[in-house]
Amino acid sequence: MVRGQGHSRTVSEVEQRQVCVVGLGYTGLPTAAVLASRGYQVHGVEVNAEAVETINAGRAHIVEPDLDMLVRAAVGSGRLRAHVTPAEADVFLLCVPTPCSEDKEPILDHVLDATRSIAPFVRAGNLVILESTSPPGTTERLAGILSEETGLASGDLHVAHAPERVLPGRILHEVIANDRIVGGVSAAATEACAAFYSGFVTGEVLRTTARTAETVKLAENAYRDVNIAFANEIALVADELDVDVWELIELANRHPRVEVLRPGPGVGGHCIAVDPWFLIHAAPESTALMQAARRVNLAKPGWVVERVKRRAQRFRNPRIACLGLTYKAGVDDLRQSPALEIVRELARAEVGELRVVEPNLAHHDEFALVSWQEALEGADIVLFLVPHPAFARIPRGALEERVLIDTCGILRG
Repeated sequence: MVRGQGHSRTVSEVEQRQVCVVGLGYTGLPTAAVLASRGYQVHGVEVNAEAVETINAGRAHIVEPDLDMLVRAAVGSGRLRAHVTPAEADVFLLCVPTPCSEDKEPILDHVLDATRSIAPFVRAGNLVILESTSPPGTTERLAGILSEETGLASGDLHVAHAPERVLPGRILHEVIANDRIVGGVSAAATEACAAFYSGFVTGEVLRTTARTAETVKLAENAYRDVNIAFANEIALVADELDVDVWELIELANRHPRVEVLRPGPGVGGHCIAVDPWFLIHAAPESTALMQAARRVNLAKPGWVVERVKRRAQRFRNPRIACLGLTYKAGVDDLRQSPALEIVRELARAEVGELRVVEPNLAHHDEFALVSWQEALEGADIVLFLVPHPAFARIPRGALEERVLIDTCGILRG
């Protein structure tokens, strides 16, 4: 590792074996564990002291297939250790949240705080990579902060953006197998970043500029949001016309050039529900379609609530089994979850007695969680919100003589 503030070394001379990962959440922890498994020495940084303790005990504090095993191996080998503060390294990875405000404006506080937290430990020749999804221009802003805080000239430090593109439930595979887009604030930074990811990624490493890399990630998720909005709007039309939406989509997709996605109760997660706003904020006059898609998807939970209310009117005090709280199947992630929003609204409206099931959570601060067997006992309405595998295994006999509202197509399967 280079000391002092001399000229930066060439990419071939940078060993890049000491990595400081700031943010050990849904992206940072899997990435840190994978790097440790590939022989890197990883210094993890997490502000949540309880999570730090859990990780150092060899356990993952989030639900992700096989992550517990990989963290246990990484900690046991001595190549991964979690801390509350950064340390010197060859490479710094920033994997912190970038949420939106209530006004749908990007909140970069976590990114800026993380940048300033590593500044005392950054040395000439280091590589700083922002993986957090960010508005265009954020990486350049970080480079300016680091230059000001460290006194290093732009050529002495490599700053780049490499957006994470992983799917919860498949993160450990996709961290390695997915193609990666890397873009530096300079050509040298791009090459240094590409050299780092080429050391453990089997997918293709695609080079561009920092601003293009930032915008590509936003475009990817805005594209998905628009397509989901079409599916959700088709679901509204099908309901109004008394047509089975799942059959409709299945038949439409037999066309060789049509692939309608599956509708749901809304759009959740930290990416698709948030990232389009970054583009909308950056170019409000040029994003009419994206804005329309956001309106459709944001309105879907309210539509589900009204549908439940209508069905509940036939009962004096209905018992409603709410199956699922997370934003998608197979994870414990509640961020921007439309299922959680729906259950909260049903509770506020006092529609009936709610029995809430979420197999990927041990507890929830707002709702007492029960098993699906307990929820279905005496239930009048069964509301499927998340297609968890456990729900697909519910015997059809247990659903007889109940009002079924399937927002995620699990009964169709």
